[in-house]
Amino acid sequence: MDIELSDAVVEFQAGSAPLRALNGISVRIPSGESVSIVGPSGSGKSTLLHVIGAMEQLTAGSVTVGGRDLSRLRESGLVDHRRRVGFVFQRFHLLPALTVLDNVVAPTLPYRTSFDKRKRARELLAAVGLADRAADLPGRLSGGQQQRVAIARALIGEPGVVLADEPTGSLDSATGREVVDLLLRMRSEYKFSLLISTHDAGLARVCRRRLRLSDGALVGDEVADAAADAAADVASEAAADAVEDVRSD
Repeated sequence: MDIELSDAVVEFQAGSAPLRALNGISVRIPSGESVSIVGPSGSGKSTLLHVIGAMEQLTAGSVTVGGRDLSRLRESGLVDHRRRVGFVFQRFHLLPALTVLDNVVAPTLPYRTSFDKRKRARELLAAVGLADRAADLPGRLSGGQQQRVAIARALIGEPGVVLADEPTGSLDSATGREVVDLLLRMRSEYKFSLLISTHDAGLARVCRRRLRLSDGALVGDEVADAAADAAADVASEAAADAVEDVRSD
C-alpha cells in the first residue's frame, strides 16, 4: 500500500504551550518499499508510525494509506485499516498465558478471515523458524524468539504495511540484526511495505530508504545507491528461497 503524508502535524498539550511531535512532515512511500526511520529520542519516530497505523490522529494535514485518507474515516473504517497493518513493538507484547500458536492467531479472533487462521499461523511460525515451539508459552522463549513470534503475529492478517517500532531495542546487537534481516526476508516473501524505526545507524542502512527526523521534522530522505539495491535484492531472493525451503519441509 502506498503511504503519503502531507503537512502532517501532531500536537500535544504540554503545560501552557503545545508540543509538536510531528511538525509539517510531507513524504510519499511507494508500496513495497523498505524504509528505516532514524533520529534521537523524541524526534517523532514512533508518532509517525502511530499516525500511519491509525493509533494517533493528526492535528493538521493528511495521511493517506492505500488510497484512503485516514482523517475521513469513521471509527469502523479505522478499525478496518488497523486490520490491514501489522505492528511489531520493542517489548513484544505477547500474552503470557497463551501458547505461541495462540498468540499468533489472537489478532484475527474478533473477525472472520478468508483463510484458516491456525493453518496460516503454523505456516508463519515455520517461516520464522519456530514451527517446533508452537505449543510453548512465551516465557520459555528467548527475547529473539519472542520477537520472531511477534513478527509472525504481525503478518497473520495479511497486512499491506508492517510498522516496526524499535523492534531491536530489547535485544543484543547480534540478535537485533537477525530480527531486522528476518523482517526484510518476510517482506520479500509476503510482499508488504516495511517501516522500521531505530536508533541504530547500522541497522538503518539495510533498508532501501532512510528518513531522518529531528524535533518532529523530516530533515533527511536518502535512497540507497544502485549497488546497494542490487545486493539487497540478491539477499532478499536468497532469504525468500530459504523461507520457502522451511515451509516445504
